[in-house]
Amino acid sequence: MNSWIVRKAVNNASKSLGGFFDIEGKREEISQMEEKVNAPGFWNHPQEAQEITKKIKRHKDLIIPYEKLHSRFSDLGELIEMAAEEDEEEHEAELETELTELEEEFAAFELKCTLSGEHDASNCFLNIHPGAGGTESCDWASMLMRMYLRHIERRGWKADIVDFQEGDEAGIKNVTIHVKGEYAYGYLRAEVGVHRLVRISPFDANSRRHTSFTAVHVIPEVDEELEVDIDPNDLRIDTYRSTGAGGQHVNTTDSAIRITHIPTNIVVTCQNERSQRQNKLTAMKILNAKLVQMMEEEQADKIDELTGEKRDIAWGNQIRSYVFHPYNMIKDHRTGVEVGNVQPVMDGELDEFIAAYLRSSTAGNKKVKKSEPVTAGKGA
Repeated sequence: MNSWIVRKAVNNASKSLGGFFDIEGKREEISQMEEKVNAPGFWNHPQEAQEITKKIKRHKDLIIPYEKLHSRFSDLGELIEMAAEEDEEEHEAELETELTELEEEFAAFELKCTLSGEHDASNCFLNIHPGAGGTESCDWASMLMRMYLRHIERRGWKADIVDFQEGDEAGIKNVTIHVKGEYAYGYLRAEVGVHRLVRISPFDANSRRHTSFTAVHVIPEVDEELEVDIDPNDLRIDTYRSTGAGGQHVNTTDSAIRITHIPTNIVVTCQNERSQRQNKLTAMKILNAKLVQMMEEEQADKIDELTGEKRDIAWGNQIRSYVFHPYNMIKDHRTGVEVGNVQPVMDGELDEFIAAYLRSSTAGNKKVKKSEPVTAGKGA
């Protein structure tokens, strides 16, 4: 290892790091915004005040990891100087380890910097819904639920299942997971779309190959100040008996809630809480999040078109294919990322797919379409 070349590269990277992410500009913005926060009457305009405090937090969420990374660069520079003065070979292994770790840290920091959307830092609701195909698709939906729960666990986030409907014979008909964690929506929005499975069916006595489709939706949990003014007359609220595993209250009372927003035909359900009131509050939170997301995507003036063209959960609309037969491969059709070892992915190792999607959509190398509503369609 040529210590001079490495030292020069590290010094150049350290100097350019702050400029590339305009750290000084963000520090100046924070200083200006904090002056406003400390000014009399700042909270007289709550909505504007909330926006400013959120922007301060977003900037600090970038500056703090940058400062840690910059410190690592400085430490590595000192290690290189030491290696140059002493026996270079003696420090070579340590240098290589430090360089590898620093490269990984920088990649993670760079990826986090792509999460600059208004809701990227928010918690989210992840919904999994099988397409046509009966038991096959329901079973595939349950496999995806397990995959995402494992991924959530790996990231150190928290998952609460707020709605769960079992399949008639196996798997699930629908599940909604409340995901709580730093940048949960920013990362998981990369999973929105149709997921396709090809395998030998465990439900086919003739062991034939089947193709199944399941849709994944992700919506951000919005702040209270972004709540939509929902007319109670636009809602149809139904109660029913909770189903599924877990909880002494399940199957004992009509505590589950289904809310239909009549103008848009949006339906949300919740059944995990212990009381009807709690389930209603959670369901209203999900409904509000869906309305905010749709209004933003349709620019509010197109609210009448919220139930417009939808994609089928079927062939030709998949974002990713999971092939278990006649070979093993998982391929993301948006980015071209492929892996041959399917088991780690099904155990929640999704970082490679998510990172590739976020980088490609940010860089514009591939124009990724905005997520569209997905509805059940004819399976293959």
